[in-house]
Amino acid sequence: MQLSLIARFTADLAALWPEDSREGSLGLAVSGGGDSLALLLLAHAALPGRIAVASVDHGLRPEAAGEVALVERIAGERGIPFTALTVKLATGNLQARAREARYSALADWAKKTRLGAVATAHHADDQAETLLMRLNRGSGLPGLAGVRARSVIGDGEMPLLRPLLAWRKAELASVVADEGMVAAQDPSNANPDFDRARLRARLAETDWVDPAQLAVSAAHLAEGWQALEWYAELDWHEMVMRDDTAPGALGYTYCANVPRVIGIETILRIIGALGGYATRAEAGRVWDRLWQGKNASIGGVLAQAGVEKVERVGVMMRVWHFRPEPPRSAAN
Repeated sequence: MQLSLIARFTADLAALWPEDSREGSLGLAVSGGGDSLALLLLAHAALPGRIAVASVDHGLRPEAAGEVALVERIAGERGIPFTALTVKLATGNLQARAREARYSALADWAKKTRLGAVATAHHADDQAETLLMRLNRGSGLPGLAGVRARSVIGDGEMPLLRPLLAWRKAELASVVADEGMVAAQDPSNANPDFDRARLRARLAETDWVDPAQLAVSAAHLAEGWQALEWYAELDWHEMVMRDDTAPGALGYTYCANVPRVIGIETILRIIGALGGYATRAEAGRVWDRLWQGKNASIGGVLAQAGVEKVERVGVMMRVWHFRPEPPRSAAN
């Protein structure tokens, strides 16, 4: 393998997982497809003796067992520890359930084998497809930020890394071809029943869309979202006060004086602290009602609008009170 490719991968990985903070080997999620095989080859060259591989069989296709066996053979030839994982899917959206089950299994594997992080082979073309799909659905900023370069899985302690987000799919295919390998082909990647497959086919027909630049835009959006999350954390600590004045009912008082996108995050956090649940869209509708001076109910929480003088700043402000909804009386 070219030294320039190894150096590039090493730098991309270090940006997400600094060497001085690493504890344990790097786990790789490898399906047998070209992208993940390239990840295996690059990581093996950059971190010899410090990687482990897992392959997940979702039980959806008869070919999956053979693909897992392919990955096991390739890992074994290189002396890389390998684990086969089998998952059962819950009912619902097939791709979403498969993703949830896969990450849960990977997190359990990484924890049991004491890995330092897990990496997947998401690349620039994946990121471009994700951004365009979410733009088409009217997603908010969290969705438009796309696939994160670094996140967590499992109980929130295992880092999930995507060091190939700046790499094109064709580059990864070349890495595999140069090693004389033939990657497995998942027919669902070209199945027009899936939105992503239809979009991928249309992008292949277009020469003016640059997936690499779309991926860069998604990275910029992710940075913007990170800044908003930081501001929302500040808003929670500085403008939300615990309220124990009502008998037997914990509540929160929120002095709302931020842009709507920040306030939505704070409302979500208040609802969660009171044992409720809401989507961002629902929290946005609550913000709109409260801003208009109307009360709202969401996720088992009552929100009361008001305007009060806030002593700490000495001015009148919108002050909203949140409490759990009282239990409903049984029908006679």
